[in-house]
Amino acid sequence: MISDKRIANSLFVLMAVSLVVRCLLACFLEFGNDEVYYWSYARYPDWSHFDHPPMVGWMMQLFSLNLLFNSEFALRLSALVLMTANTFIAFLIGKQIKDERTGLVSACLFTASVYAFIITGTFILPDTPLAFFWLLALLMFVKYFMADNQQKKYLLFAGLFVGLSVLSKYTGAFLWFGAGIYILLFRRDELKNPWLYVSALISIVCFIPVIIWNINNQFVSFTFHSDRVGFDGLINLLGFGKELLLELVYNNPAVYVLSIVAVIGVCRKKQFATTEIQRLLLCISLPLILLFWIFSLTRPVLPHWNSPAFMTLIFLVAPMLVRQSTDKNLTKRVITILSTTFVIVALGFVEIQTGFIPLADKGNGDQQLGK
Repeated sequence: MISDKRIANSLFVLMAVSLVVRCLLACFLEFGNDEVYYWSYARYPDWSHFDHPPMVGWMMQLFSLNLLFNSEFALRLSALVLMTANTFIAFLIGKQIKDERTGLVSACLFTASVYAFIITGTFILPDTPLAFFWLLALLMFVKYFMADNQQKKYLLFAGLFVGLSVLSKYTGAFLWFGAGIYILLFRRDELKNPWLYVSALISIVCFIPVIIWNINNQFVSFTFHSDRVGFDGLINLLGFGKELLLELVYNNPAVYVLSIVAVIGVCRKKQFATTEIQRLLLCISLPLILLFWIFSLTRPVLPHWNSPAFMTLIFLVAPMLVRQSTDKNLTKRVITILSTTFVIVALGFVEIQTGFIPLADKGNGDQQLGK
């Protein structure tokens, strides 16, 4: 369904090369400590778990044929497959926002994100299914709000995918939070639409297993996460700076900076895409980013917690680049951005295998092995 053959071929090459590289990484990298822990979700399936909903365990079970195949590659197979699908979904979102050229740039920028390429696309973590369902929900919201003749099926599918994203990780709830802000500020006529409430109800129904599990377990998961976020003591600018620095790496330095530039441009009323779609993307992304920036001022915050929001801002960056660049310059920029990711990944791989960068005191003897 891609009219331009060059774009279709480029997208295929991008997805194929990405898949091959990630397959090699999945084969040769041992499980990290988080992955070992989430393997227990597949080993002991339940409607929810202590700190996360059950989707990551279900994905492991599904793609390993209920742990019939138990290698790192088999258990990471869902990440490899879903990231490949995510690249195509990113293309569809960019295409829907503007055109096929924007779609291809969106797919390239998405692949260039270390969060997308490694954390969700190679490792098996709750963010793996979260990214997949987040992008699907975002695609449905874009299709619904951009259409002149709004079709309820897109709104209903959005509710389903938001529900499945929350079954993957609680962060998925920010999709409805952002869409709700957008509706209240710019599309209040939607409050009269009964299908909006049906869509929200579908999301709630998806989340019922987690609610029941928490009722039966003294709400331990919600209590645990309420202790991890919020304000805790004095302002710690060093912690905030560390959060920003790690976000820069996780989301690719170039893409991260361009995301901030795009947000500033939109605030200055520059139009890279339609005003409505820019508003929707900002409403979905900025609350999540700002919330964890505020939390990081007083307590440790992990940099991938707000990465879905930066993943959303890619669809502001792509039309900005397309608008401001000639074909030749655009190709150079995209290749440079992708190359940055491969350098980061290569350094990370060598560090994991050799430990040549002294990131931690390894101590003496076996007791500190693996620190």
